[in-house]
Amino acid sequence: MAKNGKKVRIFSALEVANICGVVNQTAINWIKSNHLKAFTTPGGQYRIYAEDLLSFLEGRGMRIPEELEDLQRQKDQDKVLIIDDDRELNDMLKQFFSRKMPDWQISQAFDGFEAGVVLSREKPDIVILDIDLPGVNGHQLCTKIKKDESLGSPVIISVSGLDDEAESEKIISEGADAFFAKPVDFGSLLAAVQDLVAARG
Repeated sequence: MAKNGKKVRIFSALEVANICGVVNQTAINWIKSNHLKAFTTPGGQYRIYAEDLLSFLEGRGMRIPEELEDLQRQKDQDKVLIIDDDRELNDMLKQFFSRKMPDWQISQAFDGFEAGVVLSREKPDIVILDIDLPGVNGHQLCTKIKKDESLGSPVIISVSGLDDEAESEKIISEGADAFFAKPVDFGSLLAAVQDLVAARG
Protein backbone atom coordinates (compact mmCIF):
# COMPACT_ATOMS: atom_id res chain seq x y z
CA MET A 1 0.00 0.00 0.00
CA ALA A 2 1.42 3.39 -0.95
CA LYS A 3 0.64 6.94 -0.06
CA ASN A 4 2.29 9.81 -1.89
CA GLY A 5 4.84 7.34 -3.20
CA LYS A 6 5.69 6.10 0.31
CA LYS A 7 4.73 2.91 2.08
CA VAL A 8 1.92 3.46 4.55
CA ARG A 9 2.69 2.13 8.03
CA ILE A 10 -0.11 0.11 9.59
CA PHE A 11 -0.05 -1.04 13.23
CA SER A 12 -1.69 -3.98 14.97
CA ALA A 13 -3.50 -3.49 18.27
CA LEU A 14 -0.61 -5.25 20.02
CA GLU A 15 1.93 -2.85 18.48
CA VAL A 16 -0.19 0.10 19.62
CA ALA A 17 -0.33 -1.40 23.11
CA ASN A 18 3.45 -1.75 23.19
CA ILE A 19 3.97 1.84 22.01
CA CYS A 20 1.57 3.16 24.65
CA GLY A 21 2.85 0.92 27.44
CA VAL A 22 -0.49 -0.82 28.03
CA VAL A 23 -1.82 -4.34 27.64
CA ASN A 24 -3.32 -5.48 24.34
CA GLN A 25 -6.89 -5.48 25.69
CA THR A 26 -6.61 -1.79 26.60
CA ALA A 27 -5.73 -0.92 22.99
CA ILE A 28 -8.68 -3.03 21.80
CA ASN A 29 -10.97 -1.24 24.25
CA TRP A 30 -9.81 2.13 22.83
CA ILE A 31 -10.78 0.89 19.37
CA LYS A 32 -14.15 -0.55 20.44
CA SER A 33 -15.06 2.70 22.23
CA ASN A 34 -14.15 4.70 19.07
CA HIS A 35 -11.33 6.58 20.80
CA LEU A 36 -8.83 5.07 18.36
CA LYS A 37 -9.82 4.77 14.70
CA ALA A 38 -9.14 1.35 13.19
CA PHE A 39 -10.26 -1.06 10.49
CA THR A 40 -10.72 -4.83 10.54
CA THR A 41 -8.89 -7.35 8.38
CA PRO A 42 -10.78 -10.22 6.69
CA GLY A 43 -9.48 -12.37 9.55
CA GLY A 44 -11.08 -10.11 12.15
CA GLN A 45 -7.88 -8.45 13.37
CA TYR A 46 -7.73 -4.73 14.13
CA ARG A 47 -5.33 -2.56 12.16
CA ILE A 48 -4.55 1.13 12.69
CA TYR A 49 -3.19 3.60 10.12
CA ALA A 50 -0.14 5.55 11.29
CA GLU A 51 -1.92 8.91 10.89
CA ASP A 52 -4.82 7.73 13.07
CA LEU A 53 -2.43 6.49 15.74
CA LEU A 54 -0.59 9.82 15.59
CA SER A 55 -3.84 11.75 16.06
CA PHE A 56 -4.73 9.53 19.02
CA LEU A 57 -1.33 10.02 20.69
CA GLU A 58 -1.32 13.78 20.08
CA GLY A 59 -4.84 14.14 21.46
CA ARG A 60 -3.76 12.54 24.73
CA GLY A 61 -0.35 14.16 25.02
CA MET A 62 1.39 10.78 24.77
CA ARG A 63 4.92 10.14 23.54
CA ILE A 64 5.32 10.13 19.74
CA PRO A 65 7.51 7.19 18.62
CA GLU A 66 10.41 7.99 16.32
CA GLU A 67 8.84 6.24 13.33
CA LEU A 68 5.87 8.64 13.49
CA GLU A 69 7.90 11.85 13.83
CA ASP A 70 8.18 12.33 10.04
CA LEU A 71 4.42 11.94 9.73
CA GLN A 72 3.95 14.49 12.51
CA ARG A 73 6.07 17.00 10.56
CA GLN A 74 4.04 16.34 7.40
CA LYS A 75 0.84 17.14 9.28
CA ASP A 76 2.11 20.67 9.81
CA GLN A 77 2.09 21.23 6.04
CA ASP A 78 -0.90 22.73 4.27
CA LYS A 79 -2.50 19.98 2.19
CA VAL A 80 -4.14 20.84 -1.12
CA LEU A 81 -6.38 18.49 -3.11
CA ILE A 82 -7.08 19.36 -6.75
CA ILE A 83 -10.23 17.65 -8.07
CA ASP A 84 -10.69 18.08 -11.82
CA ASP A 85 -11.26 15.55 -14.62
CA ASP A 86 -9.33 17.80 -17.05
CA ARG A 87 -5.97 16.10 -16.53
CA GLU A 88 -4.00 18.81 -18.31
CA LEU A 89 -5.46 21.56 -16.12
CA ASN A 90 -5.15 19.39 -13.00
CA ASP A 91 -1.46 18.79 -13.71
CA MET A 92 -0.86 22.48 -14.50
CA LEU A 93 -2.46 23.52 -11.21
CA LYS A 94 -0.35 21.00 -9.32
CA GLN A 95 2.84 22.28 -10.95
CA PHE A 96 1.84 25.88 -10.27
CA PHE A 97 1.09 25.34 -6.57
CA SER A 98 4.20 23.18 -6.13
CA ARG A 99 6.32 25.95 -7.62
CA LYS A 100 4.70 28.84 -5.77
CA MET A 101 4.21 27.07 -2.43
CA PRO A 102 6.87 24.32 -2.22
CA ASP A 103 6.00 23.54 1.41
CA TRP A 104 2.44 22.57 0.48
CA GLN A 105 1.54 18.91 0.01
CA ILE A 106 -0.40 18.58 -3.26
CA SER A 107 -2.72 15.67 -4.10
CA GLN A 108 -4.87 15.07 -7.17
CA ALA A 109 -8.15 13.34 -8.03
CA PHE A 110 -9.73 13.10 -11.47
CA ASP A 111 -13.34 12.20 -10.70
CA GLY A 112 -15.79 12.38 -7.83
CA PHE A 113 -15.35 8.79 -6.70
CA GLU A 114 -11.55 9.03 -6.56
CA ALA A 115 -11.93 12.36 -4.76
CA GLY A 116 -13.91 10.68 -1.97
CA VAL A 117 -11.08 8.22 -1.36
CA VAL A 118 -8.37 10.90 -1.37
CA LEU A 119 -10.41 13.24 0.85
CA SER A 120 -10.82 10.54 3.48
CA ARG A 121 -7.16 9.55 3.33
CA GLU A 122 -5.50 12.97 3.14
CA LYS A 123 -7.97 15.25 4.97
CA PRO A 124 -6.78 18.31 2.99
CA ASP A 125 -6.87 21.89 4.25
CA ILE A 126 -7.73 23.25 0.80
CA VAL A 127 -9.85 21.70 -1.97
CA ILE A 128 -9.85 23.02 -5.55
CA LEU A 129 -13.13 21.55 -6.77
CA ASP A 130 -14.32 21.36 -10.38
CA ILE A 131 -18.12 21.41 -10.41
CA ASP A 132 -18.51 19.50 -13.68
CA LEU A 133 -17.18 16.09 -12.64
CA PRO A 134 -18.19 12.67 -13.95
CA GLY A 135 -19.84 10.37 -11.44
CA VAL A 136 -20.26 12.31 -8.19
CA ASN A 137 -20.45 15.93 -9.36
CA GLY A 138 -18.99 18.96 -7.62
CA HIS A 139 -22.28 20.01 -6.04
CA GLN A 140 -22.74 16.61 -4.39
CA LEU A 141 -19.09 16.50 -3.34
CA CYS A 142 -19.14 20.00 -1.85
CA THR A 143 -22.20 19.13 0.25
CA LYS A 144 -20.58 15.87 1.38
CA ILE A 145 -17.35 17.63 2.40
CA LYS A 146 -19.22 20.19 4.47
CA LYS A 147 -21.33 17.56 6.24
CA ASP A 148 -18.39 15.25 7.05
CA GLU A 149 -16.95 16.56 10.32
CA SER A 150 -14.01 14.15 10.11
CA LEU A 151 -12.62 16.19 7.18
CA GLY A 152 -12.17 19.28 9.36
CA SER A 153 -14.08 21.73 7.14
CA PRO A 154 -11.42 22.50 4.51
CA VAL A 155 -11.42 25.66 2.39
CA ILE A 156 -13.26 24.86 -0.87
CA ILE A 157 -12.53 26.82 -4.05
CA SER A 158 -14.97 25.80 -6.79
CA VAL A 159 -14.22 26.13 -10.48
CA SER A 160 -16.47 25.65 -13.49
CA GLY A 161 -16.38 25.95 -17.25
CA LEU A 162 -19.79 27.60 -16.94
CA ASP A 163 -19.42 31.29 -16.01
CA ASP A 164 -22.93 31.60 -14.64
CA GLU A 165 -24.11 33.63 -11.65
CA ALA A 166 -26.71 31.01 -10.71
CA GLU A 167 -24.02 28.30 -10.75
CA SER A 168 -21.79 30.44 -8.56
CA GLU A 169 -24.56 31.20 -6.07
CA LYS A 170 -25.59 27.52 -5.90
CA ILE A 171 -22.13 26.19 -5.07
CA ILE A 172 -21.50 28.98 -2.54
CA SER A 173 -24.81 28.14 -0.84
CA GLU A 174 -23.64 24.53 -0.65
CA GLY A 175 -20.57 25.57 1.32
CA ALA A 176 -17.88 26.59 -1.18
CA ASP A 177 -15.77 29.55 -0.07
CA ALA A 178 -15.19 30.98 -3.55
CA PHE A 179 -16.02 30.44 -7.21
CA PHE A 180 -13.82 30.83 -10.30
CA ALA A 181 -14.90 30.45 -13.91
CA LYS A 182 -12.60 28.74 -16.41
CA PRO A 183 -10.16 29.60 -17.81
CA VAL A 184 -8.85 30.08 -14.29
CA ASP A 185 -6.42 32.89 -13.49
CA PHE A 186 -3.86 30.94 -11.47
CA GLY A 187 -2.52 34.02 -9.69
CA SER A 188 -5.97 35.10 -8.54
CA LEU A 189 -6.74 31.53 -7.47
CA LEU A 190 -3.59 31.35 -5.34
CA ALA A 191 -4.32 34.74 -3.78
CA ALA A 192 -7.85 33.62 -2.90
CA VAL A 193 -6.56 30.40 -1.32
CA GLN A 194 -3.99 32.29 0.75
CA ASP A 195 -6.53 34.88 1.88
CA LEU A 196 -9.10 32.26 2.89
CA VAL A 197 -6.55 30.16 4.77
CA ALA A 198 -5.24 33.24 6.57
CA ALA A 199 -8.79 34.30 7.49
CA ARG A 200 -9.35 30.96 9.20
CA GLY A 201 -6.16 31.44 11.21
